[in-house]
Amino acid sequence: MSRWTIDEPTTLDFDGVVALRVTLIAGSISVLASDERPSIMIGDIEGPPLIITHEAGMLTVTHERLWEGMLNWLRTHRAHAAITVTVPRDCPVVLNLVSADAVVTGMTSRTSIKSASGDVILDGVAGAIDANTVSGAIEAQGLDGTMSFTSVSGDLSLAGASVERLAARAVSGRIAADIDLSGAGGVDVNTVSGEVALRVAESTNAQVTLNSAAGRIETSFPELAPQERTVARSTTGKIGDGSGRLAVNTVSGTITLLGRDGDASEITGPRMEK
Repeated sequence: MSRWTIDEPTTLDFDGVVALRVTLIAGSISVLASDERPSIMIGDIEGPPLIITHEAGMLTVTHERLWEGMLNWLRTHRAHAAITVTVPRDCPVVLNLVSADAVVTGMTSRTSIKSASGDVILDGVAGAIDANTVSGAIEAQGLDGTMSFTSVSGDLSLAGASVERLAARAVSGRIAADIDLSGAGGVDVNTVSGEVALRVAESTNAQVTLNSAAGRIETSFPELAPQERTVARSTTGKIGDGSGRLAVNTVSGTITLLGRDGDASEITGPRMEK
């Protein structure tokens, strides 16, 4: 095993990386798919040193004395680093973030992100994506695969995505997605008070169920018939041949389902501004 203790700007190269795991309190982490030799570049660093290990292809980055560094950051906000990592595009990625922001570009395997308050951008990421956040925003474009999203108050914004499955759950976070639903894929969205806005191709095939106890439901699909009940609002029906599934459930959030011409890959969303 190779091990480095980093307390100043540094660049390291590696013979091969088959998996990446990063734990970062604050600052930023960029993970870039590359056909070149894997590398890591540490920019500004303050607070506890970073510990980098490389064993059997597993590249791990974390803070030395992690919990001490966490307490120090809570008191003084002095525990951060700026990190850029290049790895093969089929490398699984795991990011554990407190208030650090992240950018992940071009990965095609499995991407797992846990964030407290940091914002995350996913650009051209494929495969299985698992994103969990407390209050940070997740913004993505050009996704292709499956995505699971869980949030308290953080928002999810998807543009130009082709998904086999999207499972999104939030308390007050807003879910906005412009997507293509692949084949018999499924979309399941659940919120308490968060608004839900979905746009899919008019040629989408799905059984649709939209339920809100107190929020408004709007759709541009004429085949979906709204139903007013005593304690809830519901819209159900079938678009296309109904081979897929699209379900949204919320307590008080507004639900909007719109149709569009063309596919979502032609749509690009606004980039997150820091």
